[in-house]
Amino acid sequence: MPEQKVIICKNLQAELSTLLNSVSYDKLFVLTDTNTKEKCYPLLSEVPELKNAPVFTVMAGDTHKSLDQVADIWMRLSNGGASRKSLLLNVGGGMITDMGGFAAATFKRGIKSVNIPTTLMASVDAAVGGKTGINFNGLKNEIGSFYPPLCVLIDSSFLQTLDFENLLSGYAEMIKHGLISTPDIYHEILAFDLDKVDYTQLNEMVAKSVAVKERIVAEDPFEKGIRKALNLGHTVGHAFESLSFQKCNPILHGHAVAAGLVCELYLSHKVCGFPMELLSQTVYYIKEYYRAFVYNCDDYETLYELMKHDKKNESGIINFTLLSGIGEVKINQSVTKEVLLESLDFYRESFGF
Repeated sequence: MPEQKVIICKNLQAELSTLLNSVSYDKLFVLTDTNTKEKCYPLLSEVPELKNAPVFTVMAGDTHKSLDQVADIWMRLSNGGASRKSLLLNVGGGMITDMGGFAAATFKRGIKSVNIPTTLMASVDAAVGGKTGINFNGLKNEIGSFYPPLCVLIDSSFLQTLDFENLLSGYAEMIKHGLISTPDIYHEILAFDLDKVDYTQLNEMVAKSVAVKERIVAEDPFEKGIRKALNLGHTVGHAFESLSFQKCNPILHGHAVAAGLVCELYLSHKVCGFPMELLSQTVYYIKEYYRAFVYNCDDYETLYELMKHDKKNESGIINFTLLSGIGEVKINQSVTKEVLLESLDFYRESFGF
């Protein structure tokens, strides 16, 4: 998989203009959603290269990351005269970079794309690493491909447009990056005051978080080994997210991941000896900022079945990424159903419901 370029921007308009002038393409198209078209795209409107570019706008929200929506993007590209030499600029959060990346990967067997993430989630996770995809059959990212963009341009000025819930959503991925990297990064993340956000400091922390993911992706671009470290919290987290869709009360991806981290750190403690002190410290921080994802015993079998559909599984065995300590990653871990259900109990007991 070709290496992607990541730019932490100081002047987004100038750096985007420079990038577009350095890339060969015949037509340029822009993909936004209803939120980013209103709040974020105006920050790019003065870039000369975008003056005549058609802008496609889709409905915001992960529930719209669907096959029907991708088909609509393909149709607009086709009707707009896009060729294999065209470029799709994805301006938005993880839904847009995931779906726009997948549309680019599949239209005419692949056209160029550039990601401009506008959320913290997209900046530190979805837009970086080359994974693209859509939800299908009630399952998160069930259809997708590895298809890195030419470049990812990250600008912290977009983060100031976020509401608190979306800021928290992206921060869950930063907590995960801290857990799989070094004690210094982990402790900096847990010391950060999310109630009084210092955006200058946050921008520096985003750069460190992106570097964690870049290093892992460069070592294992197709998730054959160590890239599975990035799945910490996601096996249970994706099941929580899918259950929230089934109940017609969808939660943001990062909030599901935060809940999944609680369960999977418990599994790490039980299976790999992850220290209870670190487990308690992380759970305390997550409880301080994230609302509980409420479920009951009647949901356990549904959650278990959803985990059995996880893409990381092999031979029907649920495959976890766990930790024995900060940065001490143990991939391809299996647990008994009994212990897995214990982790669901642990989450409910931790949040008091």
